[in-house]
Amino acid sequence: MSLGPVTPPVNGPVGPLERGLAVLCELTRLAAHPGQAAVRPGDLVRGTGLARSVVDRVVGTLEQLGYVRLDGRDVSLAARLMELGNAYLAASGLPDVLGPFAERLADGLDESVSVAVPDGDGARFVVQATRRRTMSLAFRIGDLLPAERCAPGALFAADWDERAWAAWRARRAADPLDAAFPAVPPRHRPAADTGFEARVREAVRTGWAADDQLIEPGLVAVSVPVRDGSGRTVCAVNVVSHTSRHDVASLRAAVLSPLSAEIPAMEAALAAPPTRRRRPPGRGLAAAGSTEDPARAAKRELGAGYLQSLARGLTVLRALGTPGEEGDGAGHGLTLTAVAEATGLPRATARRSLLTLVELGYAEYAAADGRTFRPLPRVLELGYAPLGDLSFTELAQPHMRELVRTVHESASLAVLDGDDIRYVARVPTVRIMSVNITIGTRFPAHATSMGRVLLAGLGADERAAYLAGLDPRPLTRHTVTAVPELARILERTGRDGYALVDEELEEGLRSLAVPVRGADGRVVAALNIATHAGRGSAESTVEELLPALRTAAARIEADLATASAHHPLGAGERVGA
Repeated sequence: MSLGPVTPPVNGPVGPLERGLAVLCELTRLAAHPGQAAVRPGDLVRGTGLARSVVDRVVGTLEQLGYVRLDGRDVSLAARLMELGNAYLAASGLPDVLGPFAERLADGLDESVSVAVPDGDGARFVVQATRRRTMSLAFRIGDLLPAERCAPGALFAADWDERAWAAWRARRAADPLDAAFPAVPPRHRPAADTGFEARVREAVRTGWAADDQLIEPGLVAVSVPVRDGSGRTVCAVNVVSHTSRHDVASLRAAVLSPLSAEIPAMEAALAAPPTRRRRPPGRGLAAAGSTEDPARAAKRELGAGYLQSLARGLTVLRALGTPGEEGDGAGHGLTLTAVAEATGLPRATARRSLLTLVELGYAEYAAADGRTFRPLPRVLELGYAPLGDLSFTELAQPHMRELVRTVHESASLAVLDGDDIRYVARVPTVRIMSVNITIGTRFPAHATSMGRVLLAGLGADERAAYLAGLDPRPLTRHTVTAVPELARILERTGRDGYALVDEELEEGLRSLAVPVRGADGRVVAALNIATHAGRGSAESTVEELLPALRTAAARIEADLATASAHHPLGAGERVGA
């Protein structure tokens, strides 16, 4: 949900953090709007009520942090922004603990299973195990639904006090069309009384809740609560189907017993002492005053335009997803001292940021003593759902475009497909004489730079099996066709971390490729630059192009690790497909 127009800050130097979060929320809302081709700074000015100069400074700072991209006047979310949502998901521990249960239930029930948590007067999804069909039913991680329009909402409302009910009624009166919930289909007229309070009472009585086409026609769901030791509902496990397969009664009959049988084990897993978690994938925490402080370089570049308090506040928010030194873990929060140590910030600076995050609803005190802090699911409203839809190729494209702008040569991305490579992304350069290849093009792996990088990344047994069955044909007079020589080339490629192929695929064509690795270190794709052999020697090609190629691959790898930290990539071309 959008913060809406912001009021003048009352916290002095941390005011930029409030304004930066408002801009990110508005950018997320606009990016999710159907038909929204691009977001301009003027759109953000209208949505937040901030001055244009303030929006420009916020956007400039967010670009330096890698959280947004600027393409001319257009502003877009960048995959690195998912680091913030990953901090919440890591701190909550829910994907790690309940994800395996959701996958097992989805396999056994042959329906999509998700886990939602309460977030204000809504339900926000944090785990998703999807069954892929022509008519796919799923909620994205980070999506927020109104409590009255989903099954988990009735379970969560059972814990509401009168103040929470009053907030819900006020929200419904102020937003009768549910415009603040971009994840649900918009209403064309205010809804009549939904009987939500009666459904909440029924959920308390039966211990489960249903969604009978409350979100959209055809969608039905059944949810059961997962509680902590005090009886409070921590989250809800939700099974979703379609009326072509089930009505609510038949879905309940099919799934309620298996769901209920898993709940005790889920609750025990959540109650177990947390294990030490690794830091969420992505870049290390920027630390003001450290020996390598990206903020200082950005400050030099933007000068007064750089909002240091915004940068520090977002660093503090990310830090809440890191494990503490004394066994702090899932749901237990971090002390102020631990946050200051993780960020390298002075305690007073970290404290101001934490208090602002608490005031804005992005963090809370994890214990009554006020000594520890933890992030709240509202963090996921900062671009997580739309960015989570990105496919591997969509993650790679911005970095490939930057690579082409840097080297002025065409760049391509390919995966191994049998004995061939298959092109899955391409950014051409503009030249009178250029390399013309389209998405989906296949070439023999042994005669291409990307193929050799991909083959070098195979395990020893897989590579040996490939070579044993290889009967290479010459494509040009330069093509290496001797299998022992190819084996030596692949060994060298693995050692060097790149492959250069000079006129072996086509006369006059030279290409240089490097691997792109997944979070587990496995080579999942290859990135190359193709050029004409007449534009210099092979040695100069490596010297001039390899550094930029490796930089682009490293940036793709970082975004891939961030985007896939807690769930598979979005629809479209997938890693290793």
